[in-house]
Amino acid sequence: MSEFFSNPAVTWTLLTTGGILLVVIWVLLSLAFLLLADRKIWAGVQMRKGPNVVGPFGLLQSFADFFKFVLKEIIIPAGADKVIFLLAPLLSLVLAFVGWAVVPFAPGWVVSNLNVGILYLLAMSSLGVYGIIMGGWASNSKYPFLGALRSAAQMVSYEVSIGLIIITVILLAGTMNLTSIVSQQGGWIWNWNVFGGHGLKNLILMPVMVIAMGMFFISALAETNRPPFDLPEAESELVAGYQVEYSSTPYLLFMVAEYSNIVLMCAMISVLFFGGWNPGFPTDFLASWPLFLANLFLALVFFAKIVFWFFMIAMAKAIVPRYRYDQLMRLGWKVFLPMSLVLVMLVSAWRVFGLQA
Repeated sequence: MSEFFSNPAVTWTLLTTGGILLVVIWVLLSLAFLLLADRKIWAGVQMRKGPNVVGPFGLLQSFADFFKFVLKEIIIPAGADKVIFLLAPLLSLVLAFVGWAVVPFAPGWVVSNLNVGILYLLAMSSLGVYGIIMGGWASNSKYPFLGALRSAAQMVSYEVSIGLIIITVILLAGTMNLTSIVSQQGGWIWNWNVFGGHGLKNLILMPVMVIAMGMFFISALAETNRPPFDLPEAESELVAGYQVEYSSTPYLLFMVAEYSNIVLMCAMISVLFFGGWNPGFPTDFLASWPLFLANLFLALVFFAKIVFWFFMIAMAKAIVPRYRYDQLMRLGWKVFLPMSLVLVMLVSAWRVFGLQA
């Protein structure tokens, strides 16, 4: 038995499996309380209480909703393609979680430290649209199918802008490895990419990168079907979009996938523009700490940034009116696409001809 566990392949498999389970459990628990926070923030803006009955201060409301969904009967429309109908939410959930494999929580705390981590994330987010299209088509109803088509067009449109904006960060960092991108933003706050990165000499890029960050945030709202871009589920037009025929556990899987993608976008904003686990000041004092406690402190800094950006997304949901579909597509193709191309050109020109060359 000792020889079995001393095998490097077995050790690697066990460590990787443990890391995956830790990340999945952390994401699921975070989603439970972030979903409650989303509802409480929305209630606070509307001057009402929000969930406050189940558990102290309503903290167990998300868990009560979870058991409600799990214990309800799964209803499948008579004319639906049953296999694809049930496969669609499962595919969406899996693709939403696999993106977390390359997100670094602290130095060394990452499931898979890929050199092409950004490329991997773009690939996984692009595949996520298939679950939505499958769910809308398999329902054998016009309203879910229209919602699925809207969502697909919306996600594809804003993925183009997100990809171009990420290129500006790749140009600054010179790498697609997310751990390296975070490490380069260490030290003082002006080393963060939102301020131009690499110290005060790149501060001239700050206006460009602030605009890029704002466009990334707005595109992330559209990419994850969040208000004011929740057109696929516009109540007055399509009832509930692509998941209108879903109930019980399959509907829960769609919602978990959607919120997982939202939190992943919050993590990406933090990693790409706001230093990831770096608190914005030198962390030399952590050298005297035990390694686990030092990494835990940095991971909590990273989580605090995720919570902040989730709060911003929740506030956008509460205070910004919904766009019309033509306004949504016009913004994506006629405003964000040319602007992101200009941002890439400006950062490229600075890298070639500026002080960073």
